[in-house]
Amino acid sequence: MEKHINITDLTGSFTLHNGVQMPYLGLGTYQSDNDQEVVNAVKNALEIGYRHIDTAAIYKNEEGVGKGIRESGIDRKEIFLVSKVWNEDQGYDETLKAFDASLKRLGVDYLDLYLIHWPVSGKYKETWRALEYLYAQKKIKAIGVSNFLKHHLEDILQDCKVVPMVNQMEFHPHLVQQDLIDFCAAKGIQYESWSPFMQGKVFELDICADLAKKYNKSVAQIILRYNLQKGIVAIPKSVHAKRIAANAEIFDFELSSEDISFLDGLETGERIGPDPDNFNF
Repeated sequence: MEKHINITDLTGSFTLHNGVQMPYLGLGTYQSDNDQEVVNAVKNALEIGYRHIDTAAIYKNEEGVGKGIRESGIDRKEIFLVSKVWNEDQGYDETLKAFDASLKRLGVDYLDLYLIHWPVSGKYKETWRALEYLYAQKKIKAIGVSNFLKHHLEDILQDCKVVPMVNQMEFHPHLVQQDLIDFCAAKGIQYESWSPFMQGKVFELDICADLAKKYNKSVAQIILRYNLQKGIVAIPKSVHAKRIAANAEIFDFELSSEDISFLDGLETGERIGPDPDNFNF
């Protein structure tokens, strides 16, 4: 039986397994320049009503993200701020240093969520131990992973003290990975998507154009609604104020279960980004 997921508005959230509320729509900042571009994007998003901002050390824009948050005038406590530890900084001591460096660049004293960016073989378990330490120190409200396949998660789960709260994965109609979504759900791990638009390729799919026409919405809005109705947190990236606003206009319609199933059925296994098992770290 299909589980009904309550989607309300831009302030809505999913509850992580430790009780933390994670807004289910956020602003991604990948490839946003660390200057006025990312500052303005963050300010625009927060002004519209977004309360979830996602960045990473490797994006090299944490300073700009922090500046945007400060200039927005929105109380830091109202914002769900996410960053990630990069591959070269993995390992126990290295991760602790990388975390402190991210806080300094962002100009904040805690993160709402910190993720291991990729499962670096031989290092990610020590990295996870560092995240558990930071979580215990209350420097992070939630900890998680990104690009972890089932076998990576099983490896972590063997001896972790804290089960990851989030797994941020490439997700779109050509890479659904329903088995992984189901595995995460069974373990209480919140699924989150990156590249929901397949780096623009989704706009070329006829079925998405047909659905956009059916619901009188844009293809982007259809895809983001698809994410949320599947219980997946979405963080579309944009630096354009109009697009950031349009991406949030997904709360006045609902996709039918048949259309969700149809989009699921477009799975081909095609990846836009690297395969986590073959990524050259």
